[in-house]
Amino acid sequence: MAETTEYDLIVIGGGPAGYAAAIRAGQLGRKVVCIELERAGGTCLNWGCIPTKALLKSAELFQKMKKAETFGLTTGGVGFDFAKVMERSRNVATQMAKGVEFLFKKNKVEYVVGRAEVSAPGVVTLTAGEKKGAVLRGARILVATGCRMRRIPGLPYDAIRVITSREALALRTLPKSVIIVGAGAIGVEFAYFYNAFGAKVTLVEMLPQILPVEDDDISRALQRSFDKQGITTHTGTKCENIRIGPDAVKVELVSGETRTEVEAEVLLSAVGVTANLEDVFSGGLNPALDRGFLQVSDRYETTIPGVFAAGDIIGPPWLAHVATWEALQAVNGMFGHAKPKRVKLFPGCTYCQPQVASIGLTERAAKEQGLSYKIGKFPFLASGKAVASGEPEGMVKVIADAATGAVLGAHILGAEATELIAEYGLAMGLEATVDDIHHTIHAHPTLSEAVMEAAAAVRGEAVHI
Repeated sequence: MAETTEYDLIVIGGGPAGYAAAIRAGQLGRKVVCIELERAGGTCLNWGCIPTKALLKSAELFQKMKKAETFGLTTGGVGFDFAKVMERSRNVATQMAKGVEFLFKKNKVEYVVGRAEVSAPGVVTLTAGEKKGAVLRGARILVATGCRMRRIPGLPYDAIRVITSREALALRTLPKSVIIVGAGAIGVEFAYFYNAFGAKVTLVEMLPQILPVEDDDISRALQRSFDKQGITTHTGTKCENIRIGPDAVKVELVSGETRTEVEAEVLLSAVGVTANLEDVFSGGLNPALDRGFLQVSDRYETTIPGVFAAGDIIGPPWLAHVATWEALQAVNGMFGHAKPKRVKLFPGCTYCQPQVASIGLTERAAKEQGLSYKIGKFPFLASGKAVASGEPEGMVKVIADAATGAVLGAHILGAEATELIAEYGLAMGLEATVDDIHHTIHAHPTLSEAVMEAAAAVRGEAVHI
């Protein structure tokens, strides 16, 4: 790289938004560079989505192997090596990062490891890394620096007693006990993971239910499942007076007038995310923000001309698949390939067991909007495939317009929920009705029949077992 280089697009950040944007620009024949602070793939691939799913798969398989006798199988005892579980997770992340680097080369994307700063419209300076001091010029700049875990104010994070999900992915020994603060998707997934391997888990949520953004029926059902699994949950509860000792962390749980002290080897903080905006713009540049995130137009352009942004850095929903979608919209738009769109409909997934997946409105939201709707539910306990597979827990719930049958929202708790939700996403995108789903023949026996039967249940026509 020369001291000053011209590009059609400079991408800052190599996560799901950044690498997708760079690759798409390369596919369009543009000269593009992607600058990533750590490793291709960003937080999601290296310290989030992918390595956590590897851990959760190990936990799921371990739990299934412990129940082998219910399938008529004899295992002679099942154990685990926690260090190897963690090592596999890191290896998966490394493999996927190399895959992104391969795609960069395939699509002629220049890839630089370092820190970048937007110095002026059309100008980016590398402020750290091997190319430190290099100046890049580009007609378009895309900021995709994402987010990091938000920290509890005043609490020292030492990566031993107090950790975030990032440090959790680097632990080499299984803690005997864990307090998890925050019961969103990250907190819930780690609660399942640690409990599956035998740790004593206390899950604390300030709001009235775990997975607060999900449908009430789904959240309550998951909490009942966690209770059966041995996970202790506290909802409507605040954490106060956190004390860190040499061997444990003590926390006061406050719910109304009740105070309870709990103790664990490790406290995992999962209380949300904050934008990675430090040192991204020089002091003279002040792009408009919306609640701490970059404000963008319908074209994903910030208030600085020629500087665009996509992914977590522009605010919720903080989901990798949404980030990728936004980045592709931004790139296609900036190069005139297609008119960009802003996200309206997207699936949300939580990969604990049983899994949770949803799209569209919750029943609570439908009520708040004063909509006239009908509900269809189908339990996996009535699904032949689910029962035969030993996974009868959970249900499919669909919310439909009372008059037209249009799908307003869908919610799944159960085996492979994160895979099954796509059918409802496609239906909603095509403006299909519950009748269209019901009248589409689904193979028997399959878990997807539950999607069909929940749609049929809206009309009182569910029949399957």
